[in-house]
Amino acid sequence: MTEGQDHDLPATSLLHGDARSRDGAVVPPIVQAATFAADTGQEFLDVATKSFSDNFYVRYGNPNQTQVADVVATLEGAERAIVTASGMGAVSTLALTLLSAGDHVVLQRSLYPGTTTLTTDLLARFGVSADVVSQSSLDELESLLRPSTRLVFVETPSNPLLGITDLRRFAEVAHNAGALLIADNTVATPLNQRPLALGADVVWHSATKYLAGHSDVSAGIIAGSEELMERVWRTHLTVGSVLGPFDAWLLLRGLRTLDVRMERHNENGLAVARYLDDHPEVESVYYPGLTSQPQHELAASQMSGFCGLISFVPSGGAGRVDSLLDALRLTTRAASLGSVHSLANRPAAMWSARRRDQVADDVDEALIRLSVGIEAKEDLIKDFDQALKATSPT
Repeated sequence: MTEGQDHDLPATSLLHGDARSRDGAVVPPIVQAATFAADTGQEFLDVATKSFSDNFYVRYGNPNQTQVADVVATLEGAERAIVTASGMGAVSTLALTLLSAGDHVVLQRSLYPGTTTLTTDLLARFGVSADVVSQSSLDELESLLRPSTRLVFVETPSNPLLGITDLRRFAEVAHNAGALLIADNTVATPLNQRPLALGADVVWHSATKYLAGHSDVSAGIIAGSEELMERVWRTHLTVGSVLGPFDAWLLLRGLRTLDVRMERHNENGLAVARYLDDHPEVESVYYPGLTSQPQHELAASQMSGFCGLISFVPSGGAGRVDSLLDALRLTTRAASLGSVHSLANRPAAMWSARRRDQVADDVDEALIRLSVGIEAKEDLIKDFDQALKATSPT
């Protein structure tokens, strides 16, 4: 995080958090170079051996990557951040840094499937064991922790049921057992939630989603203390999940408008969620911003906004869902979330049999995950109204 900064609010940090690393340029240039020249042998040695070099070789760093990292570190209240080529690149690099054979991890049941597969399948081949915990059960978490537990993975709000993890209490329980709490902040973004301030040790993002915001770049972010990020960076050199300079520049460009986009996402998400919650042909809605939700008070205690991700189950079962999605004119059937465009899909249709078994008790086959974009909320509601009428089973 930039020393001596004279700005505190996110809207300003998004525009000025990288002032030091862009060296006065209002719009920083794209530094497409893969390698950089040194004038002397001593200079070459200095840049080759210092931490986080962005003027030596692109795998070590790049000025465009540094600009993104500076902005996100400031937003998250972190000492340092690292940029990767994808969200999975971020969490994989993080796990490979902090875990060894014989270690144990705990991950919440409702978690991004890629993180679940990483911990329960891939890392298991290298001697790391894993247990799954309910997102709302501190007692279960305490019972699963062992002397060998190194990490507790959480995601809040979770995907796709928008469940809330009590970050303060989960962090306390994890720390009492000598484990680190790793928080996926992709859905909330640092504008709605700052896990590090609530006790998490490391925060990570699929920056492909809200941070970039335009469905045109794949990227990941890891943020935390200087000591932890130094260890992560050295693993990053070996793993090589490197974000290209142009993609880093696109991500930075997307970040500049994150504040105004999230304000619209938050507004639209709440408006559409209320509409769906009141509709007679919608059986259930999952959105932490609704006061009727059982975890609303917890969400409000650690979030300043509730984002644009909603899940809901229409009446008529899974057979109606495809027709409903087809009838929508402003919402595109697509994977991912956090775009300026509204996107929707049926999660159960995308999941492997194993993932479906993990969440079978919670996720209805007819569940629709809706990522509300920044279109006019009135138009989005009108579009859902006509689609629900057109596909009404009555």
